[in-house]
Amino acid sequence: MAIEARDGTREKFQSFDTICGATQERQDALFTLLKEKMDILLVVGGYNSSNTSHLVEIGNDHLPTFFIEEAACLRSIEEVLHFDLHSNEEKTSYTNLLDPGKPVIVGVTAGASCPNNLIEDTIVKVFALRGVGREQILAS
Repeated sequence: MAIEARDGTREKFQSFDTICGATQERQDALFTLLKEKMDILLVVGGYNSSNTSHLVEIGNDHLPTFFIEEAACLRSIEEVLHFDLHSNEEKTSYTNLLDPGKPVIVGVTAGASCPNNLIEDTIVKVFALRGVGREQILAS
């Protein structure tokens, strides 16, 4: 493919469909995680992140998946503030999947650039919604 450079000369270049290593690792890890039985998947990351959005798309093909920015999006045991890829807007959904009266398996993943503290906070919040405090988690 040839393209005209700023100085008017014609240059040749090749383009390759690539994915950064961290993004590929997260996708591979999610595919491994999806082999396990889960009731719900939480994907943590920025709503404008294309790699995080792709993790949500992958999750949506397998189980109820919520795209959240942070732990505070888990407002209560039933209420989740999340980004809906189809409507391209943030919305609130209500679910009984975190019902404290029954066992539940929650998967958590995050976009490649998501800070670890946001992931940890989300895991701690899920446990807190189920009546398990940070101290109990750390003691296990």
